[in-house]
Amino acid sequence: MLQISNIKKSFNKNTVNENILFDNLSITINDGDFITLIGSNGAGKSTLLNIISGNTNLDEGSILLNNKSIESLPEYKRTKFIGRVFQNPSSGIAPSMTVLENLTMANSKNKRFNLSFGVTKKDRELFKNILSNHSLGLEEKLDVKVGMLSGGQRQALSLVMATLSKPALLLLDEHTAALDPSMSEKVLNITNSIIKDNTITTLMVTHDLNQAISLGNRLIMLHRGKVVIDISGEDKKSLTIEKLLGYFKNISDIGLLSDRSLFS
Repeated sequence: MLQISNIKKSFNKNTVNENILFDNLSITINDGDFITLIGSNGAGKSTLLNIISGNTNLDEGSILLNNKSIESLPEYKRTKFIGRVFQNPSSGIAPSMTVLENLTMANSKNKRFNLSFGVTKKDRELFKNILSNHSLGLEEKLDVKVGMLSGGQRQALSLVMATLSKPALLLLDEHTAALDPSMSEKVLNITNSIIKDNTITTLMVTHDLNQAISLGNRLIMLHRGKVVIDISGEDKKSLTIEKLLGYFKNISDIGLLSDRSLFS
């Protein structure tokens, strides 16, 4: 459902500091894929998400989403069919507005609305029911300003908002990295539940190998802007950290990197 073809991206072009990150990178993402994306710092993970979402422009190449070209669309138009959750719990939300107001804005995406901004009793009950499924107490804080919530609650809210309109594609950019281990696990459980219940095609960047292995049906490793490992199906189901490091060590081209530097 997402076809990334021969994309090229460089920074500081035509200078002594030119950095060619992607050079003819191609990836096919199937409908319903839940891909965990790993790799060293500077491998291009977040940049790839930025390119898909329209935050960063391509030099060359094409991106097709459900057979429609999107590489020339501005970011705000891509938000109609692409949801995204960032590492910073305060990104993607309006901290000065209430939980209810944030959800109402998210629910209005892709819909016609007039100048009046109101919340119906039906909407309130809908949001309350959705939030109550996630066991973080947000259903009792609909009238609380988002800035007063904990980081985990804000990240869970961001996730709900990003998926409320059932996007064709969900991008998760290390969305639990800023949380403590306990809250990270809760948000990951919510993530997995939402993706499975709504069958949302998802690309999730993570540095946590346990997350990368336990979640999703496919794992992709980037290194220096190239796909060096792509594991799915039964191989993904039986994957362990030891097996993954074994795959990595068998790639002679990146033998100079240590395991620590790759996954730091």
